[in-house]
Amino acid sequence: MSSTRKVSTYCYQCVNGPDMLTVEVTDGVATTVAPNFAAKGYHPADGKVCVKPYGLVQKIYNPNRILKPMKRTNPRKGRGEDPGFVEIEWEEALDTIAARLNAIRAESLVDEDGYPRVAFTTGGAATPYFYMGTFASFLAAWGPVDQSLGAGGTVKCYHTEHVYGELWHRAFTVCPDTPRCEYIVSFGNNIDASGGVTSVRRHADARARGIKRVQIEPHLSITGASASEWIPIRPKTDPAFLYAMLHVLLHERPLADLDRPFLKARTGSPYLVGPNGFFLRDPASRKPLIWDAGSQRAVPFDTPGADPALLGRYSLSGLEVGADGKEWMHGAVEATTAFEVTREMVAPHTPEWAAPITDVPAATIRRIANEFVEHARIGETIEFEGRTLPFRPVAVMLGKSVNNGWGAYECVWARTMLMVLVGGLEVPGGLLGSTVHISGMDFDRMGSVAPSPDGFLDYPFNPTDKEHWAAQPQVRHGHTTLIPIIGGGLTSQLMGSTVLTWMRLQGRAADSWGKPKPPDLWFVYRCNPNISFSETDKMGETMATFPFTVAFSYTQDETNHFADLVLPEAIDLESTQLIRLGGTHYFEQFWDSQGWVLRQPVVEPRGEARDFTWISTELAKRTGLLEAYNSMINMGAAGLPLKTDKYDFSLDVSKPHTVEETWDAVCRAASADVTDGAASDGLAWFKENGFRVKPFPKINWYLYPRMEDMGLRFELPYQERVLRIGQELAARLHEQGVTWWDRQLHEYEPLPTWKDLNKLWADAYERAYKIKASDYPFWLLTARSMQYAWGGNVSLQMIREVAANVAGHDGIMINAKVADEMGIAQGDRIEVTSPVGVTSGRALLRQGVRPDTVVMVGQFGHWKTPYAKDLDMPSLNNLVPMNMDLVDGTGSAVDAVLVKIKKIGSKR
Repeated sequence: MSSTRKVSTYCYQCVNGPDMLTVEVTDGVATTVAPNFAAKGYHPADGKVCVKPYGLVQKIYNPNRILKPMKRTNPRKGRGEDPGFVEIEWEEALDTIAARLNAIRAESLVDEDGYPRVAFTTGGAATPYFYMGTFASFLAAWGPVDQSLGAGGTVKCYHTEHVYGELWHRAFTVCPDTPRCEYIVSFGNNIDASGGVTSVRRHADARARGIKRVQIEPHLSITGASASEWIPIRPKTDPAFLYAMLHVLLHERPLADLDRPFLKARTGSPYLVGPNGFFLRDPASRKPLIWDAGSQRAVPFDTPGADPALLGRYSLSGLEVGADGKEWMHGAVEATTAFEVTREMVAPHTPEWAAPITDVPAATIRRIANEFVEHARIGETIEFEGRTLPFRPVAVMLGKSVNNGWGAYECVWARTMLMVLVGGLEVPGGLLGSTVHISGMDFDRMGSVAPSPDGFLDYPFNPTDKEHWAAQPQVRHGHTTLIPIIGGGLTSQLMGSTVLTWMRLQGRAADSWGKPKPPDLWFVYRCNPNISFSETDKMGETMATFPFTVAFSYTQDETNHFADLVLPEAIDLESTQLIRLGGTHYFEQFWDSQGWVLRQPVVEPRGEARDFTWISTELAKRTGLLEAYNSMINMGAAGLPLKTDKYDFSLDVSKPHTVEETWDAVCRAASADVTDGAASDGLAWFKENGFRVKPFPKINWYLYPRMEDMGLRFELPYQERVLRIGQELAARLHEQGVTWWDRQLHEYEPLPTWKDLNKLWADAYERAYKIKASDYPFWLLTARSMQYAWGGNVSLQMIREVAANVAGHDGIMINAKVADEMGIAQGDRIEVTSPVGVTSGRALLRQGVRPDTVVMVGQFGHWKTPYAKDLDMPSLNNLVPMNMDLVDGTGSAVDAVLVKIKKIGSKR
């Protein structure tokens, strides 16, 4: 007689998890994935899931799974070399890794250049951390680990939004207050493909109540298809459109149309700028000065009762403090408000100026800017959680290709300035941050709010003064040395310039730093950088030089082709982990509860796949790190501390613990956390109930109330700290003889000046590759696929069947008229060539693609991954150059490239 049961678990295949779900198991076989309807009323999508979790059952039983440890027998590494993998036992695999780790520890944890000899790479916007059990505890116990060998970070993420968003309003990621917003201007933000099930639900509800979304992008995305209006902008000209919108607000509308109280009290707009570009300060208190319109004199910014002037130039005395403590004491000097300086900068950038750059009519740009202001409801308020708050139901959003590389600083600054001008930052209806990673703990955004002496939010910049600057890079991309804004915390390595790491390993960058040695041992988990990064052919050549690579893998792929050991992990529905959920974690994740959710095995692991916590514990035992490893778990490296002043569920550090013992302790701590110590239910309780939550204060969706209570201002429009830090960084680098970062230092501007990005790209290509840029007339862009993004689902037939319903998943999208002019018909084979690579695929003729643009859906280009390699789907990644001239001041680059096209075959 067959038996059927339902097991609760979670999906965190993309950053918008965890989504709770249930799996039906019949006679020990997983058969069906379904929403967890017990989450209704807690989860923003009421427990529903997107398409990716429905592939998890097929993932378990995929015949191409790696189910036993394998070792390489062919010492020669290369794409054309057969690795000669043979199956081995876990004992041999673990002993082999431990022997290498022990040899490293016996000699030195870092090499002669000071770089860690162990490296770890993962992908999926760090979502693998929510599947890797206690491996983070093992890495913490180990010591220095290089995480700068990226799999796509700082190239394919929202990098500039991450760093400047955290600086300005504690917003590693942002989204509109979707349930209250009425008008969204989106520059390529493809939220319906990238935002998970919660954003699909929230935006569908918003459309039903009449929200207007204007989608501005070179090709019609999934999100653009459901927008109120699509505006096909020329690639890489978004800053011009945004600056023209600012011009309309600052020069074509009266100041009375803007949110003057917000600008005066909650921003740095009234701060006075001196002749050297720094704030004029009161000599006694050293606080920035404002001009008090009431007393007609300069006073410190926080003077009670002052009426700050927003416009004008004033003669006064004051102190300027520049880089490295340099001071100028002015007896009588002209100073200008930061707001006035901003108006002057955008004055030339009219809609008429922007029209030929963007290929968008001036009248359209002007209309969008005016509609934005008119929908902002400036002056209106709303009662929320007992507070009277501004109500500003408008938002401006940016996509990932707008957020990375040169031009991203301009875009993020201009977007945030538009929100500031209407008072729509961090208030109901407006633009909200959702999580933090640099300035605090990701599930305690409000806990990161602290004042700086100038009245802005404090921020953990890496030091640039002579005494404290880190002249010696800690890892191969030198994040603490080169990029002050990303800080030096737990996640900062992931936001350094991963392009720089790979280029240095290839001997193609940073001459005065030299070519570093590769790591002695490289762990790779849930990522495939030989597909997901840039210039992937060169990536493979680089990986082939690594002495020893350990890949934890689900199937064979293009990266573990170069590995020495390939180990099978127990995957999503076969393993155990407890993680946080709720609060405001990532896009559209605005919950009114917070707590913990369990992933548990719904079936026994297939073959010899092992839970990652078991793997981590075995490695700790074999490397003499068991006590340190257990101590890290006790301290909270598995999610939360196991001992506080209210409870003690800490593990005995002297002995190994089973997977169940470890997570039982974490579950008990989580129960105490949610109930303020009243409960101590363990793993069995969470297996039965799935998740446990407590109320989350919805007022904490918005930063504005906390800023108001603390008398703090958003650090806009003028970036005085950026100017000072940039000058100090330039001095430090030049003192060390480092000049190859000078182009990036140009970005340290207090107000980001507009740059002709099309010319910048063309010039960089012509310098580096000795070509004529005009021979490459198309921009090749990529588009996100909700079905594939982040999930490692390219080997699943079911996902392929679903994705086939969405345009772009079977070839290269090209404008129909341009294709006709080139003699290209639907389904013809076309070749796409960049200065560094070539690929081919079937032509997909579309009206919703600009004539100067071609598009490839991301995640493809496989030559080793089973099933995926037979899909004949090209990727832009091998065509995108790694080029130092295209890395911006925050270390990021963008996955877009200039290409040429030709027909090479007719449809068969």
